[in-house]
Amino acid sequence: MTDFLFDGPADAAVTVLLAHGAGAPMDSASMTAVAKALAAEGLRVARFEFGYMAARRSGGRKPPPRAETLIAEYVAAIDALGARGPLVIGGKSMGGRVASMAADDLHALGRIAGLLCLGYPFHPPAKPQQLRTAHLADLKTPTLICQGTRDPFGTREEVSGYTLSDWIEILWLEDGDHDLKPRKSIFGFTAADHMKTLAEAVGAWSSRLRA
Repeated sequence: MTDFLFDGPADAAVTVLLAHGAGAPMDSASMTAVAKALAAEGLRVARFEFGYMAARRSGGRKPPPRAETLIAEYVAAIDALGARGPLVIGGKSMGGRVASMAADDLHALGRIAGLLCLGYPFHPPAKPQQLRTAHLADLKTPTLICQGTRDPFGTREEVSGYTLSDWIEILWLEDGDHDLKPRKSIFGFTAADHMKTLAEAVGAWSSRLRA
């Protein structure tokens, strides 16, 4: 049984299903900030946890499995959610990566309208040669990636050299880290500023999916 955390109006035009990253749960500070910001923009947000992360709540300490092994769990969460109307899937870091590997099959079946990745892990930190982008070159699902410009999993300079599908749009958040947080002392932006920018961009993008 999949447990969800919900934010936003139940009658929203678009529902966004988000999975967590490899090391932090669905109610982490970064995921909660995103969910609240998207809800304030009028989107319905549902968060869920993969089994290994849910097990940690009862004292287990299972390491994250390989991302591709979690695809079936993601699809099961979609089934359990039973969203009405357009559904966008995605998540934080690994959660977004898992969703991206399932997206085209689901989109072809008309089950999802788009893909939203928050801090996509283009490569492991300090290992830029270990790219996780092969499937992104031919992706056919409308996709929005929200990425900090200094994310150690893929900076703006690094990502500019990758071959990515024309269906992928990237929202760059200036000086953002892997949690999309900027250093206020450098550029003057705050985490709240970036959350507002992100939510407005996702709201506009999701409206285009319904057009």
